Amino acid sequence: MERPQTILVVDDEPALTDVVTYNLRQAGFETVVARSGREALRLVEDARPDLVILDLMLPELDGLTVCRTLRDRHPSLPVVMLTARDSELDRVLGLETGADDYVTKPFSPRELVARVRAVLRRAGRPGASAERGESASGRGGRRVTLTPDLVLDLAGREVRKRGEPVGLTPTEFRLLEALASHPGQALSRGQLFRLAWGEDAFGDERTVDVHIRHLREKLEDAPSEPRLILTVRGYGYKLRPLPAEEG
Repeated sequence: MERPQTILVVDDEPALTDVVTYNLRQAGFETVVARSGREALRLVEDARPDLVILDLMLPELDGLTVCRTLRDRHPSLPVVMLTARDSELDRVLGLETGADDYVTKPFSPRELVARVRAVLRRAGRPGASAERGESASGRGGRRVTLTPDLVLDLAGREVRKRGEPVGLTPTEFRLLEALASHPGQALSRGQLFRLAWGEDAFGDERTVDVHIRHLREKLEDAPSEPRLILTVRGYGYKLRPLPAEEG
């Protein structure tokens, strides 16, 4: 029997964590609770959760600092950020530090559970091209050479740059996979949002811009002058044609 997935809930409000953990358990998850940023970092190592629900405002270490630390130590661990205000700045800050999604307080526990399931599904399932055993470009195989120095491994769910693994978040990987599935084709922000986040995803299409910038910082030699992920002004983005297609 497959073990239930474990969710680490990080918040210093007992009333909120009681409600969240109750609803997560009712949905079939196991839960662990941390009351501070430092305790959260310790429990990530001890409990090895499948996803972290992380409040922005925490004692000792704030949620942004915790999220940055988690991204350095565990790049593939999904994070859902809780923000206290319906503020675009809070949402952007959460995404800037690597959160995969955000929920604004006050929120419906049912909505939070739906977000958790959606993020876990995106983090755990291979894309359609990988499920068919095809490369992202439609060719056979599961490894795609994006540039001579950069290889996308669909089966292994990783990217290697000059032979070294690149730490991408689940959302970043799915966004790159979406772009690589349509090399040379301009995709709108809405298309990329649906491809990478899923048809049932919540959120703002502008979050695509934040994650594209993160990808460029990790993959491009000169992120401010990208040569791999190109901007289509006023529309969206495209991946430059794959090496075998150029010429």
